[in-house]
Amino acid sequence: MEDRKYHHGDLRAALLHAAEAELAERGVEAFSLRQVAKRAGVSHAAPAHHFGDAQGLLTALAAEGFRRFLATQAEREARANPDPHAQLVAGGLGYIDFALARPALFRLMFGSDRPAFGDPALCAAADAAYDHLQAQVAAAGGGVADVAALWAQAHGLADLLMSGRLKPLCDLAPADRDATLTVLLSRCFPAA
Repeated sequence: MEDRKYHHGDLRAALLHAAEAELAERGVEAFSLRQVAKRAGVSHAAPAHHFGDAQGLLTALAAEGFRRFLATQAEREARANPDPHAQLVAGGLGYIDFALARPALFRLMFGSDRPAFGDPALCAAADAAYDHLQAQVAAAGGGVADVAALWAQAHGLADLLMSGRLKPLCDLAPADRDATLTVLLSRCFPAA
């Protein structure tokens, strides 16, 4: 197995991919560098060489998660009307899309103390996500309380949908769910 580690074009990316799969399958409590290495088809020392320890790998994965989180929001925003209110709603829908597509990564980013949130790369990625929300709210004429309200609304909906607790929405077809979520997110920050 030792010689296979050199066949990866981008070992760091391969390890992050394997780490996300490991996280999704086993959870943060059972997360193991050795299992990540096995999943990536590399020596057991490769993850430690690149990330130091499990916390270092989870920190890098959370930072990558925030970048993907913003990309998912940007996909929704690109399809939405360019007015500030529509962009806020689209960002909220992207927030929920990300959580539903990557629940384990979402929980790592927003509900785990395993990543080192003082890490500069993770701080920068998390700050970029928050700054994006603040800029959208400011463009719509809102302030700090509106940032908190919209974040809480999107996060709460995402968490309830991920856990299957919001049965009336979980049982809807995707298009109907989107329409309902749009109404709910719009109520949080009404159009001017």
